[in-house]
Amino acid sequence: MIAIEAQIRAAIRDCVNRTSRKPFRWGGWSGYKQLEAIGEVLRSLPCREIDTDYLSVLSVWIDHALSNNRSIASDLSEAYKWLRRIADCLRYPEHSKRSIDDLTDITNTSNSSLTSLQVRCEMEELLEQFVPDPQQNPAQFALKKKLQRLWDKYGTDLLHCYDIPGLPPDNLKMEVMFSHLRRHQRRISGRKSTVELRDFGQSRVLFWGESQEHLLAQIREVSVVEYNSQRRRLAFTEAPRQQKHRLHRHPTSTILGLVNQHQERLSVLELQALNTN
Repeated sequence: MIAIEAQIRAAIRDCVNRTSRKPFRWGGWSGYKQLEAIGEVLRSLPCREIDTDYLSVLSVWIDHALSNNRSIASDLSEAYKWLRRIADCLRYPEHSKRSIDDLTDITNTSNSSLTSLQVRCEMEELLEQFVPDPQQNPAQFALKKKLQRLWDKYGTDLLHCYDIPGLPPDNLKMEVMFSHLRRHQRRISGRKSTVELRDFGQSRVLFWGESQEHLLAQIREVSVVEYNSQRRRLAFTEAPRQQKHRLHRHPTSTILGLVNQHQERLSVLELQALNTN
């Protein structure tokens, strides 16, 4: 039970420490939605004595945090919606639809009939509609102020790509391809930095052997017992990261699974206490 409660506390702690990956991954807004999912699961539990039920105490504190930050979260949500509208105006590619298979042609664009004049008119019309109250909606106001300043300063230099056939409106696909290669290099090398792998990349391991048969023979020298031991060690080390990954993708089902384990263990302990008495 202590281990399960520690995982639930770690999930709550993760909500308030979510990192941002701008422009479309806002840690604060994602953390608030994650905390809402956790609070909903904990509120659905059967009522117990609040002085003795640890999950009930957590539920009270989560509700308190949600109520204190509800107006800020609402402001962030609206700001995010406006940012998505501006991204749609620029025909910014949807991150969730992008995969490694889409990176084969990094210059591909489906907006061949789009012109810079059309994008400019749509953007200026959208900025005119976006008039947030600086007192009631500080996040939206900060977003509008920044966007307006960037558009006035760089807007004319951002639209040439819409008039040149084959030129994408951004270089995100190329950046994603480079990031994927670097992650793969870190994984196969065990190194944190990819500077030393820049020249040879994924093929560097081939320089350690005279041939593929030689490399295979070296791999077979590792005993099965040692291999399984290292695999278990790796699985134990990767468990917290995998748990966080599940929490970010499916917060409700992840927390519900932990809560169910906690409730089952609690029922077992109560039954043991009754049998003992």
